[in-house]
Amino acid sequence: MAPVRALLLENLSVKATEILEAAGIAVDNHGGAMDEDELIDALQGVELLGIRSKTMLTERVIDACPDLIAVGAFSIGTNQIDLAHAARKGIAAFNAPFSNTRSVVEMAVSEMISLTRRLPDHNRSLHAGVWSKSASGAHEIRGRTLGIVGYGNIGSQLSVIAEALGMNVIFYDSAEKLALGNATRMPTLEALLNEADVVTLHVDGRSGNRGFFGPEQFAAMKDGAIFLNLSRGFIVDLESLKAGLESGTIGGAAVDVFPDEPKKTGDPFESPLQNMPNVILTPHIGGSTEEAQRDIGIFVATRLRDYVNHASTSLSVNLPNLSLDQVQGSHRVAHLHENIPGVLAAVNQVFAAHNVNIDAQLLGTRGELGYVVTDVASGLDKEAVQALSSMPGTVRLRVLS
Repeated sequence: MAPVRALLLENLSVKATEILEAAGIAVDNHGGAMDEDELIDALQGVELLGIRSKTMLTERVIDACPDLIAVGAFSIGTNQIDLAHAARKGIAAFNAPFSNTRSVVEMAVSEMISLTRRLPDHNRSLHAGVWSKSASGAHEIRGRTLGIVGYGNIGSQLSVIAEALGMNVIFYDSAEKLALGNATRMPTLEALLNEADVVTLHVDGRSGNRGFFGPEQFAAMKDGAIFLNLSRGFIVDLESLKAGLESGTIGGAAVDVFPDEPKKTGDPFESPLQNMPNVILTPHIGGSTEEAQRDIGIFVATRLRDYVNHASTSLSVNLPNLSLDQVQGSHRVAHLHENIPGVLAAVNQVFAAHNVNIDAQLLGTRGELGYVVTDVASGLDKEAVQALSSMPGTVRLRVLS
């Protein structure tokens, strides 16, 4: 039988390749991102896809690539994947929700210190040959108030480290979150903006957050406050940020993510924030440390490997989460189906009709989908496989061994 094939894009960690190849999976690495047409061509006969943030797995791509069974987003966000359509087509999606948290937090800390000390201005002056030693406008972050918008994995860890540095921490999140340390939850976003000396965004990439931070929010910030965005580019109106910087109401900014980003290293880049004083622009590298990329590579590749070899959907972001310890010597059958009454009984009736004994079985559901993994004592004949595949509600059937 031909080995499972994987396509890995966007310069993923070598650890991902090592893990997949050790599991007998044939890996093809490609340095850059791909557009829809390129991706469709490259995915013919390919079962696994690994991407970062630039490659879009759209409905069109999914429909044109029937061999694809799983996709790994080697990143925190998954907005580059049409998760709902992937689920409807039986494609499991995995991401790395924790692996680069520390890297993003450290970058945010470094940027708020740099901007509060006005290091970009001093750096620019010296590169221009001008000696401008002055304490004017430079402050310690100790004793200042950090406002964190989005108190998830990154925001909460940043909260702890900022407090250890002597900052007062306030946060706002649309969901109920437990405050860590002495952090204070603010009742509204406006209340946070009115009080914070530094505002940092750590919200997710859901479509409802598009245009989340614009003229009204910048106007509500304290005069001279610092602004950071290391979350998603499309949530911030950059023209409004530019206006605030030009008027002096915003004292400095660090932006790591942009509404439109080049696909690969070396491509041209334009932003209204270029060449502005006390502004740090970085090319979406918040999680791009060697340590983070290594950990992400290990985490996501392991999820893909376990899905291929054991049908485990543990930590999948779009399918029912299920992991069944395999009975030694058994054969595994994974049946993804519409979440309608009677499917489990119908699956077991097929096994019974073909004299197949069940060693172990586990069912999970998630929204419109159900997923049942069954270990059986003997292999399935073609008639049994056909019966399971043609059952009403079947989305995808995988017979692993």
